[in-house]
Amino acid sequence: MIPFEYRRATSAQEAVAAVAERPGAAFLGGGTNLVDHMKLGIAAPELLVDVSRLPLDGIEETAGGGLRVGAAVRNSDLAAHPVVRARYPALSRALLSGASGQLRNLATTGGNLLQRTRCVYFQDVTTPCNKRDPGSGCSALGGYVRYHAILGASEHCVAVHPSDMAVALAALDARVVTESTDGEQRIPVADFHRLPGDHPERDTVLSHGQLITAIEIPAPPAGVVADYRKVRDRASYAFALVSVAAELALESGGTIRSARLAFGGVAHRPWRARRAEAELTAAPATEHTFERAADAELADARPLDGNEFKVELARRTLVSTLQTLTEQAQQ
Repeated sequence: MIPFEYRRATSAQEAVAAVAERPGAAFLGGGTNLVDHMKLGIAAPELLVDVSRLPLDGIEETAGGGLRVGAAVRNSDLAAHPVVRARYPALSRALLSGASGQLRNLATTGGNLLQRTRCVYFQDVTTPCNKRDPGSGCSALGGYVRYHAILGASEHCVAVHPSDMAVALAALDARVVTESTDGEQRIPVADFHRLPGDHPERDTVLSHGQLITAIEIPAPPAGVVADYRKVRDRASYAFALVSVAAELALESGGTIRSARLAFGGVAHRPWRARRAEAELTAAPATEHTFERAADAELADARPLDGNEFKVELARRTLVSTLQTLTEQAQQ
C-alpha cells in the first residue's frame, strides 16, 4: 500500500491552487484511468485533489448554436444527451464505442481527454518505457506493435492515444476550457495533445495544476452529415486499430462544401486530417476524390514492422466512411 493524501476541492480555483503548489499532486475525477495506474505502479501521486463534486457537470447550449460540456459530465450522460445525438452524432457514437456502460457511467469528459496510452509496455513496469520513465528506452520498438503509431511517432515513443471521444472532438473543432493560476484558457482539441518528439512523457500541452473545466463545441455547418467509424479486433470495447470521425457537407450538385476529419488509433494524439480536408473541399464527392484525399493524408505514414496493415486499413476506412456519408447527404 502506497500512502497518499486526499483532499476534496470546493471550487475550481481551490483545486488549481492545491495541485499547482505540490509537484506530486494530481486531480481526481472519475478515476477510471488514474486509479488503475496507481494500482499498477505507473503513477504514485502524493496528493489527490478530488474535483468530481465541483459544479462542472452541466451541458448547456450556447448562443451561437454550439454546446458547452462541463468537465465532470459523465460519458454516458454526454452520449445520451438529445442535443449531442441530434447535432453531433459522431461524438455520441464515439463515446458509445469507447467503453462499457459501467465505465461510461463513471468516466468524465475531462478525464477522457487525459487518459493515457494502453501500450502494453507502458503498463508493464518491468519493461523500459520513455513515456513512463524518460530516458529508459522504448520497448515497443522491435516488439509487439499491432496497436501502435503509423503517423507522427518518434524514436522515443510509438504509442497511440486511446480516446475515441477525443477523435470526434478534434474533428468537431471543439475547444478545451481550462483554469490555472494564470486564469482561463481555451485550447483547440486538435492542438491539446502532443506528438512524442523528445518528450513522450508529456501527453498534453497542459502545465502542472491546469484543470480542465469544460469543452466547447461550435455549431455544426448547415446540412452536415457525420459519423464515427471504429475498426477493432473485437466488437466488445476493444481499442481502435483505426478509427475515423468525419463530417461532410455537400452542395446540391454533389460538390463537397466542407469536410472535417480525424483519425484515431494511428498517432500519439487524435490525428486531424488537414491534408485530406484540403483535397476534399470544393471537389466532387466521388470515390476517386476520397481515395486521393486518403493518399494525401497517409503519404507520410511510417508503419513499423508488424503494423504495416494499418496504412491500408486507415485508407479504406476513410474512403468507406466518406462514401456512406455521401449517400446519406444525397438522400
